[in-house]
This record gives sequence, C-alpha cells and structure tokens, in this order.
Amino acid sequence: MDEDDTNFPGKQLVFKRTGRPAEVLEYEADSLISQAPDPGKVLVRILAAPINPADLNTIEGTYGVKLELPATPGIEGCGVVENGNSTDFNEGDLVIFLRRAATWASHATVPAESLFKLPPGIDIIQAALLKVNPVTAWRLLHGFGALKQGEYIAQNAGNSAVGRCVIQLARDLGTRTISFVRREGLSKELSALGADYVFLDDDNGLASALEVLGGANAALAFNAVGGDSALRLMKLLRESGSHVTYGAMGRRPLSVSNSLLIFRDIQVRGLWVSRWIENAPLSEVHAVYENLAARVTSGKLVQQVDSIYPLEKFQDALARLEAPERTGKVLFVP
Repeated sequence: MDEDDTNFPGKQLVFKRTGRPAEVLEYEADSLISQAPDPGKVLVRILAAPINPADLNTIEGTYGVKLELPATPGIEGCGVVENGNSTDFNEGDLVIFLRRAATWASHATVPAESLFKLPPGIDIIQAALLKVNPVTAWRLLHGFGALKQGEYIAQNAGNSAVGRCVIQLARDLGTRTISFVRREGLSKELSALGADYVFLDDDNGLASALEVLGGANAALAFNAVGGDSALRLMKLLRESGSHVTYGAMGRRPLSVSNSLLIFRDIQVRGLWVSRWIENAPLSEVHAVYENLAARVTSGKLVQQVDSIYPLEKFQDALARLEAPERTGKVLFVP
C-alpha cells in the first residue's frame, strides 16, 4: 500500500525549544497523520481545544512535566473518533482526552483508555473545557474531607474558571461559598452562578468574611494565588481546617503563619488534578466525569468562553489572553 493510502496531511502547533509561547510556537500545515492506528489506539479528529495556563507553562518550560521536544501542546480538548482500533470506541463517538494528548492539532492518536465517551447532546465547546477545571473543582470539594450541608468554603480567584466551577458545584451540593476577587463589579455575576458572598481580596474583604463566618469557621480554603492572599484564606479556617493550593497565579510563594500551624493545626495541602486522574481507579475517574458531563449537558455547569481561533491564528489567540477585557477561555478550533 502506498504511503498516500495510509497517511493524510494534518495541522498542528509545535515548539522545538522552550520559551515565550509567542516566540517559540510554530504552525505546521502538512504533518502526516496515520489513518490506521495501532491496536488499542484511537484516531481522534479534534473539534476544540482550550488554552490553559498549564499549556503556557509547559511551553515556557516551567511546568511540572517536561515534554520531549519537538512537542505539540494541549492538555485537554474534545474530538470525534475517526478510526478506533479498539472495541471500546466506534467511529463518530464524541470524546474528551483524560491525559495529555497534544490537542493543539487537527488530529491525535491516543490509547483507548485515555479517552472518555461523552453523552449525546453535550455542547462541544463546553465539552472541550471539561477535563481540567470542573474536575479540579470537584476534587477540591470532595478530596479533602466530607463537607456537611451549610458549611462554608473560602476561595481566592473566585472569578477564575476553577472558582466559577467551585461556586456552581457547591451551590448544588448545599455548600456555602465565600469568594475573593481582584476587582469590583463581579458580585452580581458570581451571585447569579450561586455564590453566597463575594469580597475584594484585601484586608477589608477578610474582615467582612470573618464577620459573615462569625470568626474563623470555614471548613476548607482553596488557594490559586499565593502570597498574602493565601494567608488571608488561612485566617478564615477553623481548627484543623484544610488549606488547599491548586494554582499560583500570583507567582508568589505561600506564606504560612507559625501560630496558625501551632495553635490551630491548619492543614496545608496541594492538588494537582493530573496526578489524581493518573492514579485513581479508572472506574472512579469515569464516575466523576459522568457526573460532570451530565451537569454540563443539563446546563447546570457552564464555563465562560471569550473567543475561538483556528490554529493558524495562534498569535492572535495568545494576544487575546493578555487582553484586559477578556471574559473567559480562549480556544482553538482546528
């Protein structure tokens, strides 16, 4: 069989050295895609893939995982099965990638066990955003102790994608939320999602939160910023409460008060959701995604989308990430 019969041209973004994404990313319009995946693997045509902070950090070389170069970025996305050399998937199945799959491309060939089959009727763009942020929010709410009805959690970065998912999931679980944000004018918008209280992330916001709680009574605190913001969250926790860091948007180290550790026994934890996906039983992982996919399909869990770009417009997409008026995720649609 001729090579032309088994391969076809695809598109992808690649980086051959680490550095600023706008400087090191390249667009390739003629990469060869195999039509016949090896046994146990599935060829997926990618429909949509978001740009996540972890993707940018990977390109910069600052993420916890280093890729063999040259590499194609993309830790999540949604696609349709084109050729499944596996009994678990059929042509036309809508799927998401549970493991890194180089999704900033037109196609990806991956092991069947790294895919999750989506329910019919789910929005493709929302499905492309399902892997990371909703599951991070779910693990924050379920992985660090059982929350009772009516208990409070506190979080910074309340307007972030994870923060918004936390608010929506907590609303349905009967957990109350205190969310800190960096700018005015977000209270009405987040309250519409189910937020109980929204405060500016400063000392006045901390004082208001302590008043609402009646002292340090939050069961859990979720930190995605670091620095003083993380310390303020600690001051809201009850004795033996858990402070969970899952991001470092502020690029500042975590400050821990000696007195909070000694006299209040605050538990300082971390969450890297990729590790949970890789190490948890597959049945448990699928159960969580089934729950979240059903919420997305019913409209109970929605993520903000700002803009969508073709792969060849990647420079425009990267520039949009820096736009102060951006209001949600930026995605590629190959």
